[in-house]
Amino acid sequence: MSPEVLVRRAVRGATALRGGASWRPTPYQFFGALFWLVMSLAYWRAPLCCDAGQHAAVVERLKAHLLQPRHPTADLPGAGSPYYSPYTLAQGAFARLTGLGGWEVVRLFGPLNLLVLLTGIGRFVRVLTPRPWAPVLGLFAMVLLWGTERALWSGSLGLMSMTENLGYPSTFAIGLAFWAWALTGTRARGIGGPVRYVGPSGLGSLWGYKGLGALYALILLVHPVTSVAAALGAVAFVAGWQRGWGLAVVGRWAMAGGTALLAASFWPYFDVLAPTGNHSVDAMHQRLYEGMPGHFWLALIGVPALWLRAWRAKQGEGHWWRDPLVLMFALECLAVAYGWVSGHHTYGAIMGLTLVPPQFALGIELAAPGPWRAGRRLLGGAAAVGACVGFLTVQAGAVVPRALDPVGFDQPPRWPTYAWAAQHIKPGEAVITDGYYSVQLIAGYGPDLAAPAGPDPALDERERLRRLAAVRSYLAPASTRAERSAVARRYHVHWLLLTPRRKVPEEATVVDWSRETGEVLARVGP
Repeated sequence: MSPEVLVRRAVRGATALRGGASWRPTPYQFFGALFWLVMSLAYWRAPLCCDAGQHAAVVERLKAHLLQPRHPTADLPGAGSPYYSPYTLAQGAFARLTGLGGWEVVRLFGPLNLLVLLTGIGRFVRVLTPRPWAPVLGLFAMVLLWGTERALWSGSLGLMSMTENLGYPSTFAIGLAFWAWALTGTRARGIGGPVRYVGPSGLGSLWGYKGLGALYALILLVHPVTSVAAALGAVAFVAGWQRGWGLAVVGRWAMAGGTALLAASFWPYFDVLAPTGNHSVDAMHQRLYEGMPGHFWLALIGVPALWLRAWRAKQGEGHWWRDPLVLMFALECLAVAYGWVSGHHTYGAIMGLTLVPPQFALGIELAAPGPWRAGRRLLGGAAAVGACVGFLTVQAGAVVPRALDPVGFDQPPRWPTYAWAAQHIKPGEAVITDGYYSVQLIAGYGPDLAAPAGPDPALDERERLRRLAAVRSYLAPASTRAERSAVARRYHVHWLLLTPRRKVPEEATVVDWSRETGEVLARVGP
């Protein structure tokens, strides 16, 4: 399908006397602002859970040592940890300037990330079509057409998952990816293409390509997995829209790619290429593949819209892959399939972005002016039914508070808080805990874990497993006082945070307990 031309309307009549028409918000500006307000309130209403403890811990470590932070959750060196990105460095600097804790910073950055995401979506869709309702419909397809089972993974952009992950680096990186795709498409279509884009000047300047490369470098540093999908999307736009492959054009795109890799390689906190050969986090992403049908099947409603785009591209350009959304979907599906076949399941983390092409192709198709033919009416009906099914089965509880809920929708997870325990523990003191929630959250307040809860490329996985084995031996009912003391000395343990089912060792002194969970905080050692 040929790109649609964006033109500037002439000023006519009385409006010309005032130098232009009075400003009116576009449909996307109105509904986007409304969506930002509603989701920001929903995000602030829901208690933070899951990976938020890890991200809060990163902020706490950078707040304490901005240039040489320790490991995010343990008393270990932090050099090489991909959690220390330009995004989290900005969060750490903000925490130092304001005195806020990691939890407060993660919470405050949620609306900022959402703003980057929404503006990126608007620019992305505007490059694909001038239809004013297309970004509105694309946005609602993106947040509703997922599946009928809850998916709270980082990178998922359904309403329910947004109540948890708006403050994550992945959301910021995805917003930047939309911006990067829009800018890439603008340059691919405007330089040597069949249609010249009416917009900013200087699209062919070398500095523009260097800046675009720097943007992709930032995505790579902030969230390496998202950068895979971002790079595939860039390939789709360039391959689909770029014409006139002369030496100058090849040199410009090579400069953009080279700038991205070069700029990212100079980041001092970690090696951007190190995670490519690290399989320590693959096991935790395998569940993405196992739950794929229930999490994503509603997005298949957008596949017919992609097929229409492919057919039109073949009729107009001679090749189906000339449509960037179609090629993007194909490339990302191949990347997800590679993750499954190779066992490198971390590539499954781009599944959320793999749904972007069918979701937005559907939004663009349904934004076409009437009258609609039978096929488009059928597609619109299927989209409406799918959106209702997605909203009522999974997403509604994100924006409908329990007090106003007449049905009993599933609400966002309500994990306990551990501020009561953190007030007794100094930052950097090591804790042994046996609770599922506490091991995920306590490091976000500043304490260290004797054994990190999850893998980190900065930490040898064998060392983490040794620490986990030592913690299990400490907590074993048959352990002796001498054995426990040896573990406590080896890992500088000062505190125990134990669930009610666990007996407090005789040498420990109970300091406090939770009225919410019944967990006990006890001190060991001097």
